[in-house]
Amino acid sequence: MSLPRVLTVAGSDSGGGAGIQADLKTMLALGVHGMSVVTAVTAQNSLGVQGAWELPVEAVRAQYRSVVDDIGVQAVKTGMLASARLVEAVAELIADTAAPAVVDPVGVSKHGDPLLAASALDSVRTRLLPAATVATPNLDEVAQLTGVQVESEDQLREAAAAVLAYGPRWVLVKGGHLPGDAVDLLTDGTEEHWLRAPRHDNRHTHGTGCTLASAIASHLARGRSVPEAVTAAKEYVTGAIAAGFALGGGIGPVDHGWSLTRRTPGTSGTPASGTPGA
Repeated sequence: MSLPRVLTVAGSDSGGGAGIQADLKTMLALGVHGMSVVTAVTAQNSLGVQGAWELPVEAVRAQYRSVVDDIGVQAVKTGMLASARLVEAVAELIADTAAPAVVDPVGVSKHGDPLLAASALDSVRTRLLPAATVATPNLDEVAQLTGVQVESEDQLREAAAAVLAYGPRWVLVKGGHLPGDAVDLLTDGTEEHWLRAPRHDNRHTHGTGCTLASAIASHLARGRSVPEAVTAAKEYVTGAIAAGFALGGGIGPVDHGWSLTRRTPGTSGTPASGTPGA
């Protein structure tokens, strides 16, 4: 049997912590075959993004068609799309693909560097979100897209409703920027699933959003329902955050291979028998 196939449509992170690099590592760890459409190239490290260059729409479309028309996909994940023209092209492509789509509406990097032009926000709202099976905005992205400012857990419902109004089937509002436990709300407007995890005292969290969205796509490709896929992805990313490690002089990445190597958080790769984040 061939492995389930997942396609990431995202930017390249030269530092390897986020973007398509994080996506492909996540897919490998979760037992699916990862494929990629590069939308932009960034010069990026643990300190921030020093430069970004988007690819032509024709190059993005050609990569997508090359993979989907020959190999096929069981799920698609989108990340950095940079501009309105890329957002619109990718939205059209995933809307015509018979596979679930996980949309991570990337607006800024972990370091606060802009990764989406302000002029592209309307295209995300009106073209990309309606094509999403699951949208996974963090609180900054919720505010950017809807104007809803979330300062407490009680406001997560309002935030989710505002995103759902743009048309995704499900939304996962990530509350990781709130104090206390890391709590997220998954809802389709009818069902609600509150996902909680302990907050780990680890600053090395680069790539968290990319990793979570790719994990959701990987589990969807394996045939899980949206609530099952998101729950399993939350467990995986919690372990990856717990095992995040220092790299360079700034914020290091989460450890995408934690579940394979059973590395203990903070041990720089020493094998252990326990499960980080459990």
